[in-house]
Amino acid sequence: MRLRVGESGKNFIGIGKRSKIRVTMLTVRALKANGFRRVGETMQKRKLGKSNLEVSAIGLGCMGLSFGYGPAVDKQQGISLIRAAVERGVTFFDTAEVYGPFTNEELVGEALAPSRDRVVIATKFGWAPNPADGGKWNALNSRPEHIKEAVEGSLKRLKTDLIDLYYQHRVDPNVPIEDVAGAVKDLIQQGKVKYFGLSEAGVKTIRRAHAVQPVTALQSEYSLWWREPEQEILPTLEELGIGFVPFSPLGKGFLTGKINNETQFDKTDFRNIVPRFTQENRKANQALVDLIGKIAEGKKVTPAQIALAWILAQKPWMVPIPGTTKLNRLEENNGAAAVELTADDLRQIDSATSKIPVQGARYPEALQKLVNR
Repeated sequence: MRLRVGESGKNFIGIGKRSKIRVTMLTVRALKANGFRRVGETMQKRKLGKSNLEVSAIGLGCMGLSFGYGPAVDKQQGISLIRAAVERGVTFFDTAEVYGPFTNEELVGEALAPSRDRVVIATKFGWAPNPADGGKWNALNSRPEHIKEAVEGSLKRLKTDLIDLYYQHRVDPNVPIEDVAGAVKDLIQQGKVKYFGLSEAGVKTIRRAHAVQPVTALQSEYSLWWREPEQEILPTLEELGIGFVPFSPLGKGFLTGKINNETQFDKTDFRNIVPRFTQENRKANQALVDLIGKIAEGKKVTPAQIALAWILAQKPWMVPIPGTTKLNRLEENNGAAAVELTADDLRQIDSATSKIPVQGARYPEALQKLVNR
């Protein structure tokens, strides 16, 4: 069923094959939370920090279409999903050179080519093949000369002459962050990049980079089951006027309530090596999902929408980028922008979740060493 606005502008009209249904404005919010919008109506926008980079309140993390969570989706399926997101008001799309590698950027570039002037594309640099490990893309490389080579490949794959937001994917301890920021500053001056971002960087690194080239956004994991950024990162971003882009805002799918201790992941799924996703820890962490489910039931929305709405309610300069491979999940996630949580709702959520300790590390030790540098 598609929703169209009546001539009065006061009603939504659902037009089906056999019937016509008129819905009063009292149900508009619930309809929006289920992904329905007026024809021509777009999702609300947000600005990332003090920059002029304005994007949809909820973006789309594209990684899982090609990499990380099992086999890649069919190319046409991926293109259709990304284009469906554009049609539904999403303007912020996240990818990276290493996703594939290369294949996710190629997918995103082809999918967004018809709407390039209406969307914001974020991608990342900083990884390279590791000769000591059979050429696997697990070596850090943020040398300025490498960055300037990487951007050319990303521009080509993304079918564009400008990358809107260019993140350093992980901090390279062998390259001063000032050199990294300086290299991106050069790319900005050359018109190849518009804004500079960091991913999973620590407070000192953020400050040092920002002093050379203003950082528009930091991308890091943040959700109801990973709140560490609240300790130092978020106050620093607010002080400096830097936007925040939470990835894995749904806890890598766990907060949706669709995963339990019996769930079996594909052998290529990254979650197989994540301590938080061991069968024992999933069973222990179910208490948090059950709590979110009860809150969602009271609001007549889904657990995923509560988890995303909670992030949106934290600060106006936060833009979560949930990922999905399914159209119904895309619409569900987008509907979170219409879910309103009151100050009392937020206090109750904080109070309840604080009593449920989450079990398991969010990354294996080797990967955890790469964050907050």
